[in-house]
Amino acid sequence: MTALLTIIVLVFILIAIWQMVKIFDLAQARQESTTAGVATDKDNTMNGYLMMGFLAFIYVITIVCCVKYGDLPLMSNSASEHGPTIDNLMVISMVIIFFVQTVTQFLLHYFAYKYKGEKGKKALFFADNNKLEFIWTIIPVIVLAGLIIYGLNTWINIMGVDESDDPLVVELYAQQFNWKARYGGADNTLGKANVRLIDIDRANILGLDESDPNAQDDVITTELHLPVGRPVLFKMRSQDVLHSAYMPHFRAQMNCVPGMITQFGFTPTKTTAQMRETQQMKDKVQHINEIRTEKSKALIAKGEDALERYEFDYLLLCNKICGKSHYNMQMKIVVETQEEYDAWMKEQKEFKNSLIN
Repeated sequence: MTALLTIIVLVFILIAIWQMVKIFDLAQARQESTTAGVATDKDNTMNGYLMMGFLAFIYVITIVCCVKYGDLPLMSNSASEHGPTIDNLMVISMVIIFFVQTVTQFLLHYFAYKYKGEKGKKALFFADNNKLEFIWTIIPVIVLAGLIIYGLNTWINIMGVDESDDPLVVELYAQQFNWKARYGGADNTLGKANVRLIDIDRANILGLDESDPNAQDDVITTELHLPVGRPVLFKMRSQDVLHSAYMPHFRAQMNCVPGMITQFGFTPTKTTAQMRETQQMKDKVQHINEIRTEKSKALIAKGEDALERYEFDYLLLCNKICGKSHYNMQMKIVVETQEEYDAWMKEQKEFKNSLIN
């Protein structure tokens, strides 16, 4: 299927180049006859049929892709409190775009066919039509205004983290090409930090201010653990270049900018174990492992190790191209019960006890 689509694309590219060459020749060549190079009724009829044929091709390939490669419902595996609202906004936007694209493409190709050039036929046109211009201007304005207002209201609700809810404060620290998480410790308050204070010899890898009392009980980890049902407020920093903290299942993304602190908040609603037990995730994991099993056969035949079986985990990814190992910049996220989170936190070493004297 991929090869067929590649061939089709190449054919259309060649046709486009050929047409551009013809246009260039017509524009540059000086013809003795004023009628030379002018399309005939036969040419126009042929182009009209080709436009309708291409319209049919667009609709057929769209239907085939939706049936064969579509995954409906489009978005249904969110694991955060605001996730369904984001999904709803995205579905509404895609439905509107699909409807408008379908109608406009039909009109574009049908008009090219119906009003193709014919000898002796003069096109009817309006130099201006205030009513028509008002209609085709006000409809997009209303639709876009509705989407923008809905989206803005959604964004305000997501970003308006209520401090009175006692959110868990976590810093996400980005650097080429890994993530670190820093927790505020027992007081849930992050200590001061600056990249200029980084001291590798003392294992102060995030540049915490060693004289700040709030920094003493901070906890630095390479795995992000979150308690389910509790609001989390992320503070984000970058050590080097622009990164973007992207947690797809939580419908969360925010840039990590060198020299400044950005933030994003959400409330996890499904533990890792609960997400693994959903039918959609079971089907996905089974499909991935079937592929890995097939590929492992070829590897084993070559004397190489088989691929490991895939198990679902939430991930924190970098969604900005930040360098040659950007593709592998990720950190495991574990969503668990409050009791499991507390037990895990007790096993972690506080900043004051992690320094090398």
